[in-house]
Amino acid sequence: MAKQLQSLVIHCTATPEGREVSSGDIRRWHTDPQPAGRGWKQVGYTDMVHLDGRVERLVDNNEDNQVDNWEITNGAAGYNSISRHIVYVGGVEKNNVNKARDTRTDAQKKALEDYVKDFHKRFPNVKIVGHNELAAKACPSFDVQKWLKELKIDEA
Repeated sequence: MAKQLQSLVIHCTATPEGREVSSGDIRRWHTDPQPAGRGWKQVGYTDMVHLDGRVERLVDNNEDNQVDNWEITNGAAGYNSISRHIVYVGGVEKNNVNKARDTRTDAQKKALEDYVKDFHKRFPNVKIVGHNELAAKACPSFDVQKWLKELKIDEA
């Protein structure tokens, strides 16, 4: 049964700055059996922002304010049935993968801004959050709430 969409969660791939990631990489990391992957039934994100700013759809959805069972992705435990998830490629230092860092390229910043503004226009009552606001993680390696204020996106 569909549930009301309540949040858009922003993530990073936690990959080194400047290293591209493919949708195939994401699928292997998330859905391959353990120990190679996580063994999930579905990937963690609806959309991915590549280094060049291209936004790639990873999981189809019907673009409404409901999360149908077939639209659920595995981005944040406990929030998946009420959220959509977007990820940008990067999020850790090039030479230290244990050090979180906002590695968004200018193209990624612009694409993520356009995506979030469009999403907020269509779903003004849906809360936009970073993964780190839902779990003890550094992801997405930047302060989403501060960024939303800079973009002048009024939260519901």
